[in-house]
Amino acid sequence: MIRLALTALALEAVVGYPERLQQWIPHPVTYVGSAISAIERRWNRAEFSEGARKVGGVAALALIAGATAFAGFAATWVLGTSALGGAALALLATTGLAQRSLYDHVAAVRTALKRGDLAGARQAVGRIVGRDVADLDGVGVTTAALESLAESFNDGVVAPAFWLVLGGLPGLFAYKAVNTADSMIGHKEPRWRSFGWASARTDDLMNLVPARLAGALIALAGGRGWRAMAQDARKHASPNAGWPEAAMAGALGVRLGGPATYDGVRVERAVFGCGPCPGPQDLDRGLNVYVRACGLLWLLVAGGAAICWR
Repeated sequence: MIRLALTALALEAVVGYPERLQQWIPHPVTYVGSAISAIERRWNRAEFSEGARKVGGVAALALIAGATAFAGFAATWVLGTSALGGAALALLATTGLAQRSLYDHVAAVRTALKRGDLAGARQAVGRIVGRDVADLDGVGVTTAALESLAESFNDGVVAPAFWLVLGGLPGLFAYKAVNTADSMIGHKEPRWRSFGWASARTDDLMNLVPARLAGALIALAGGRGWRAMAQDARKHASPNAGWPEAAMAGALGVRLGGPATYDGVRVERAVFGCGPCPGPQDLDRGLNVYVRACGLLWLLVAGGAAICWR
């Protein structure tokens, strides 16, 4: 499992999920998302009671996560343990990781800001955040990009690698299914509160260890950030997202968080770090920290592989 994770991390960092391939074969997560949407429309009807919606949400999560885990088991069984089969498994595992795509998306925001294209920067950051971006200034765009970089380092890199190491392809696929379900239906709005409850709570549980590991890797990569993480991580509405975000704020010596607008509603959010608001130049520094943190994760996985080999 550990060697599979290390190989997948290296492959994904090099090739990612190419744009040309995306045009012909949509990313597997899109199929999971389509399945979740179809089930939600049928099992989360307004005429159902709250209790029925909660039961439906539990069943939906079990069905989606179980199906993806089974797909992982089937692929592992079919491909076997030969060198060629192992390479194919690693290639499949790259679809659950997002090192390359996360870097590219944040780098696109940086490029637009550097050339003074605020509209382009808003458009680029809108692809990776859920908040309203139409009225963001340069500081707002930078803040949103850095927060997404930190949080997605966990959701798209550390947590998938963690579950790949623990559970192989079935563990990775099940995690991605749960994480996708949480992002789609794990909300507090009336429509999803009961139906998405199981997805939100399961995602919180599956990210409990990885999020803290992600924060530690960011702090190590940045040479600081431990104090900000210890002081501010628990202020976040999520039990997990605050750890990498606070660590990134401390590592860069900037302030993240604060008010944001979602679907036209202003939300007062916790503040992480005690430095100045970040500027476009901090995106360079943030991406450097991110690359080093990914490298540290590789070393951690490689160390585990070396121990298991012995």
